[in-house]
Amino acid sequence: MQVVALPLYLRERGISRSSIGLLSFLALPWLFKLLWAPLVDRFGSERFGRRKSWIVPLQFAFAGAAMAGAAACERGALRPMLVTVLVMNLIAATQDIAVDGLAVDVLGRRELGEGNTAQVVGYKIGMLISGGLLVSLNDVIGWPGIFVGIAVLCLLAPLVVLPFRESPPVEAERPQVLRELWRAVRAPGTGWLLVFCGTYKVGETMVDAMFKLFLQDWGYPSAQLGAWFGTYGMAFSIAGSVAGGALAMRWDLLRAVGLTAVARAVSLFGVVALSVTSPSSGRALAVLCAEHFFAGALTTAMFAYMMSRVDRRIGASHYTLLATVEVLGKSPGGWSSGFIVDHYGYPALFALAAFLSVAYLAVFPPMRASARAVTSPS
Repeated sequence: MQVVALPLYLRERGISRSSIGLLSFLALPWLFKLLWAPLVDRFGSERFGRRKSWIVPLQFAFAGAAMAGAAACERGALRPMLVTVLVMNLIAATQDIAVDGLAVDVLGRRELGEGNTAQVVGYKIGMLISGGLLVSLNDVIGWPGIFVGIAVLCLLAPLVVLPFRESPPVEAERPQVLRELWRAVRAPGTGWLLVFCGTYKVGETMVDAMFKLFLQDWGYPSAQLGAWFGTYGMAFSIAGSVAGGALAMRWDLLRAVGLTAVARAVSLFGVVALSVTSPSSGRALAVLCAEHFFAGALTTAMFAYMMSRVDRRIGASHYTLLATVEVLGKSPGGWSSGFIVDHYGYPALFALAAFLSVAYLAVFPPMRASARAVTSPS
């Protein structure tokens, strides 16, 4: 909803592209969730489930926040609606700590490709429904109806989570989280790992923030763009995520990330080409689908690699550290995208995004050397 529907809603209300580009600030809880990740990692009900005792209540809280968003949208109260979206991000970011911690707890190394495919495809199905189906029904249900639909669907998720039985951890598996996290940060190779996580999505984020607005400015209506991005684009993104997971299961994880990163960079040059020509519907849809496919493949492979580098004793906090660096690294691309378009135009933005995606490939040689140094016997 935030990625697809909200920019279109604000643009319809006459909000500037520069202001829409600042929507990334609503995702600030994802930058700061590391501050409370040790609490989520450390505490939880052993009887109900250490991870479930966070996941289930937060799911209900998210549904309640979505209903508050519907009420604000119905009244046309823009500022309260945006505050509600910020609260939804806070709830989701906290829940994400517990979900990733659960994944680290239960997935073996050979299951990382499949497990991260399940996670990535799962949230993209949610995006497919909210950004595609619900937006395409906007003429019937209105913008408040999108929030209501999200709330109803979120109330179904606990029905799947509640029957799952967690294995209670032994006391030895629950060390002093902050001490062990600091030790992990100081471990050899961590510096390159953080650079690796923080730079891989900068260019892609720039394109994601402005591509739909580029097409909207060319005269494509919101309902059509909702169908393109939320349905076709997301379907290809899901297919790409499955492909990235298959590569992660069969190949060395770093090699899988490298191949998908090259393919993603090539697809972004298609966006550049589209911006300097007349974006006919056929070309626009083809470029959109290619970019979503290879971006999805890279995301799954990268998440699997990140999870493979986590200390399982502090899985939720350590993975949250890497995920926070990822969000922190890509956020400037979203924040600056509207300003770059307003001052230099869409072609300049998309060319810069493609260049940054190519520049990211320069990180692989030192990253490969760093990974070998970490895994080699002392």
